[in-house]
Amino acid sequence: MAGVIDIAWWQLLLFLSILLVPAWINRHFRLSMGGEGAWAVVRMVAQLVLVGLYLQFLFDLDSLALNLLWLLAMVLIGASSVVSKTHLPRSLALMPVILGLGLALVPVLFVMVLGLVRPQPFYNAQYLIPMAGMLLGNSLSGNIMALQRFVTALGERQGEYQGALVLGATPAQAVQPFLQSALSQSMAPLLATISTTGLVSLPGMMTGQILGGTDPMVAIKYQIVIMVAILVMVSVSAAMSLLLASRRLLCSNGRVRIPLNAPQ
Repeated sequence: MAGVIDIAWWQLLLFLSILLVPAWINRHFRLSMGGEGAWAVVRMVAQLVLVGLYLQFLFDLDSLALNLLWLLAMVLIGASSVVSKTHLPRSLALMPVILGLGLALVPVLFVMVLGLVRPQPFYNAQYLIPMAGMLLGNSLSGNIMALQRFVTALGERQGEYQGALVLGATPAQAVQPFLQSALSQSMAPLLATISTTGLVSLPGMMTGQILGGTDPMVAIKYQIVIMVAILVMVSVSAAMSLLLASRRLLCSNGRVRIPLNAPQ
């Protein structure tokens, strides 16, 4: 199969003109999102170009220390994004999310790189960085949803939580139903995606590999590995983030350290 077809920069710039369509929709419906959308696109393009240049350097150098430093930066940036989206105090939520993402990423990535793909050297940036990026990228939304649903449920069902404490339950026992509900709701979209993969959608990694000239069956094997790894990564990271964050958000007497919205 032939290699991937390159896209000229002038062609890419010309393609970006289709953004006039959502810009017109924004103006027609008075969504007041034009500035935000334009800034998001400009930032996305700039970030991707800079990352592309850096990854070329990273792939050429292929240093173990630099690769690990980049992985650490990815975890820190991802955790910071999760906390900012949930609007939780950084002092309480940032470390639990960092630990949740890190403790999930390291073993899953270890099994994929050393036990399955086995690149040479084992820290080959061409495999290590993209795999870690896919795992982390797909875990962010699950962690955000889990934390948001947990805090929302605590606010809406304060009576149930307080009642459990009055009846003698420990804070960990009283909060258990809220953790279960938040975790199940955060996993639902991913499970729906996995169950329809191949029928409703062709995932990005598989499509990219096929466009790059990879045999379709090889691309499918990689996609199966990635989807299973993402499922494990999301479930472990969301569970760990929820468990650790709940311990930071609750005092030993059961008092919640953050203001909760009263039920309507």
